[in-house]
Amino acid sequence: MSTPETGTAALDAAALARDFDLARAPAGFIDDPYPTYAALRAHDPVHAMPGGILLTRYEDAIALYRDARASSDKKIEFKPKLGDTPLYEHHTTSLVFNDPPLHTRVRRLIMGALNQKAIARMETDVVRLVDTLLERMAAVREMNFIDAFAAEIPIEVIGNLLDVPRSDRTPLRAWSVAILSGLEPTLSPEMLERGNRAVTEFLDFLKTLVAERRLKPGDFDSDVLTRLILGEKDGERLSEKELYHQCIFLLNAGHETTTNLIGSGMWLLLTHPEELARVRADVALVPSAIEEMLRYEGPIQLNNRRLSAAMELGGRTLAAGTSITIAIGAANRDPAQFPDPERFDVTRKPNRHLAFGQGDHACSGMNVARMEGRIAFSRLLARFPKIELAGAPERDRRIRFRGFRNLPVRVGT
Repeated sequence: MSTPETGTAALDAAALARDFDLARAPAGFIDDPYPTYAALRAHDPVHAMPGGILLTRYEDAIALYRDARASSDKKIEFKPKLGDTPLYEHHTTSLVFNDPPLHTRVRRLIMGALNQKAIARMETDVVRLVDTLLERMAAVREMNFIDAFAAEIPIEVIGNLLDVPRSDRTPLRAWSVAILSGLEPTLSPEMLERGNRAVTEFLDFLKTLVAERRLKPGDFDSDVLTRLILGEKDGERLSEKELYHQCIFLLNAGHETTTNLIGSGMWLLLTHPEELARVRADVALVPSAIEEMLRYEGPIQLNNRRLSAAMELGGRTLAAGTSITIAIGAANRDPAQFPDPERFDVTRKPNRHLAFGQGDHACSGMNVARMEGRIAFSRLLARFPKIELAGAPERDRRIRFRGFRNLPVRVGT
């Protein structure tokens, strides 16, 4: 368990918690947000900021995730921030930022194509892809692990799910990063311009892809785009706008979570050699290691809700209309839920982390991400007896999403 703060350290932590604002995060927060999260949990776990409330305790996060008064609809919140733009249209139409009935309809369509049988069918292709990437890594020996491996896997998997022609997949990753950057607490004009351009270009691409798929539908059981176009047997259909934006959402959600999981997971193993040795000695630990990677360095650090009615959290009554940010990264290191939370432990059980959310909005692709991570790490460690850092890593400079831009790695046999 974490030791209690005393004296000057406690005063400093209390001041840090009192003054914290996500829109003006202190120097060093992106590199290591966890001391700030610890201060907030200890001194102000239901923290008021100019933009709303920040939750940092596990029990409060769980309570909010499971309460019907916590709305995911972001129209009110995003309008002043994004204006009448393509980014606003996308982020207020996609599955993740909607309540029923749209959320229910889209989630049912997507989950039908991401059931356990469907995921099992994907495994052969993922193994083949991973092995191809590993052979490329073996040929060059030193590389940016993110570009060479971590980001390649989800782009290919989502490309296959939507049956995007392989020759058309090159811009997908850049579009995803630009669009999701529009969710950061503060946005520069350049970020807005890149995000809006990415949405526009992606929509133009999808119009052609969808038109072709309408003429020649794919396999309803495995082609998510065909499933979204044709709808369920009861006749439910998405509008054209809804259809396009769910496709963009699938790419973004699938790309960001898995890229950051694999990239951060590799960094964690390399900076915790004793845990890397445990996984190498027992490949059966790979699944629990992945859960610990998700807890310790969650790919998505923040989530948001807006109260549709008054609610009590952490001893405070919050009014209807309150915007709430859930600090997933803070909740996942709460000592009240996770013994010795600052320890990276590949055997940790139980491990009820919140990396994929909870409740009705729990990530629909979580088991696809877990499958990709399991295959990636098991085959990577088997292929290379020697893996080491080859330089200083460079973190992605976003707050909501936690990962690396550059992770220099050297491999050998």
